[in-house]
Amino acid sequence: MKKQSNLQRWMDWLKNDHSAEGLEALLSDDVTFFSPVVHTPQVGKKITMAYLLAAGNTIGNDTFRYMQELDCGEHGVLEFETEMDGIHVNGVDIIEWNSDGEIVKFKVMLRPLKAVQMVHAQMGKMLETMK
Repeated sequence: MKKQSNLQRWMDWLKNDHSAEGLEALLSDDVTFFSPVVHTPQVGKKITMAYLLAAGNTIGNDTFRYMQELDCGEHGVLEFETEMDGIHVNGVDIIEWNSDGEIVKFKVMLRPLKAVQMVHAQMGKMLETMK
């Protein structure tokens, strides 16, 4: 039986699972999250989970879809599009896995500026409710 790729495990969680437990199993303990709106990298499983779960409740609406996927084994690049309150959001997830298949780096880049501002405001509200 063929081993499932790192990127496919991420896609399966995103499309089918969405649980905190499922996400926790994908992340290394010392994962680093690079936010498009926060200057400093966010280090650790707990904070990365908070950001990714909040993103799932804001960016990850019913219009969210990955447009392109680049699977390079221990690195993946995923271009996505979604719409939030009439604003078109275009972004890229850059993901890196360790040799155990755990996510060690997750970077999100967004455009255009209106989208960044919208995501910043909505993610801020979502993260406040998760505290």
